[in-house]
Amino acid sequence: MRIAGVTVPDNKHLSIALTAVFGIGRVRAGDVLAKAGVSGTTRAKDLSAEKEKTIRSLVESYTIEGDLRREVGGNVKRLKDIKAYRGLRHMKGLPTRGQRTKTNSRTVRGNVRKTMGSGRRKLEKT
Repeated sequence: MRIAGVTVPDNKHLSIALTAVFGIGRVRAGDVLAKAGVSGTTRAKDLSAEKEKTIRSLVESYTIEGDLRREVGGNVKRLKDIKAYRGLRHMKGLPTRGQRTKTNSRTVRGNVRKTMGSGRRKLEKT
């Protein structure tokens, strides 16, 4: 089954399989399946052509895939252009939503711990 150019996995429950489409999460997938009258535990390969068409039309009524990616990218670009704080964090590749960076976001910062304390101890020992 294809929706918006994305192949939905056949062997997963539909409530999970629909999340392969960018912009469809667990909650929205559940809402779509409830409106279509399909159980969330049904597999994509077991659907009738009629149910597939119904689900496809419901999913495509939302902003998904390319349009959503363009919209999000435009929002980030706008923040960068006006030099907003969140835009500057995006430019530097740092967390934008207030997370702690001293001890947590190691992978974003290069996975290296650089503190003044460790450098002093090394200098004193030599």
